[in-house]
Amino acid sequence: MALFPKALPDAGDDPTIRTRTQSPAPEPASAHLVRRTVQACRVATDAASAAAEGIATGSLTLLNSIRQRERELDTFDMEIDSGVTSVITQVKELEARDLLACMKFMIGLERIGDLLLSFANSAQSVSNRLDPQDTRELTRMATLLEKMLSDVGNALSERDAKRAIDVLRADAEIDRLRNLIFQRHIENPEGASHQASLQVIFMTQSLERAGDHAKNLAEEVCHVVSGHSVRHLLMAYDKPIEQMFLDWLRKRDEKH
Repeated sequence: MALFPKALPDAGDDPTIRTRTQSPAPEPASAHLVRRTVQACRVATDAASAAAEGIATGSLTLLNSIRQRERELDTFDMEIDSGVTSVITQVKELEARDLLACMKFMIGLERIGDLLLSFANSAQSVSNRLDPQDTRELTRMATLLEKMLSDVGNALSERDAKRAIDVLRADAEIDRLRNLIFQRHIENPEGASHQASLQVIFMTQSLERAGDHAKNLAEEVCHVVSGHSVRHLLMAYDKPIEQMFLDWLRKRDEKH
């Protein structure tokens, strides 16, 4: 029987103990900034959601909350700008492309925040004086913008070009609704009396321009993911079904 208990292994000698005590590797700067940019997309999505529900229900509380979201986006913008500036010369080409995309994203998201705040200010000024049809169409525009921002954030996070292209196509519906509202309030072929036309036009322009910025973000995702222009990707996704089937057959035969 041993007179002394066996000494415990030193952490430096036992690899299992070293593994347990080591802290996880720090997140690469480029990955951190991409993650923060995706979080900023979620803040913009929340602002668009508040705009949609606020105009639909007339909730001043929801419309007022957009101001805080806009401030959060300004903070993200400063953080991303500072972070990219400090590390972009220390990374490889692919990481540099991600970092430049983060900067472009934040420029677009910050502008979207400003436009949604402008929308909220106009909505508060008209209160409950909107025509029901204007309320429905503005709600629909804001809801479409909310989905576009949600999708573009997920597209960036997951490197999903297909989802980014869906965002590009969604912008057409926002433009269609803008045209309907403008026709009713500016051209007014029926000579009908409409309330708060000036504010409605301002709100419509804000949402339409925010949609354009969301579309620009989707185009940036397409470039980051593929290295190709949006035109190149759209040609690939818009192939006739017959051609896509032939391409599938060719790729299948190449594997065998």
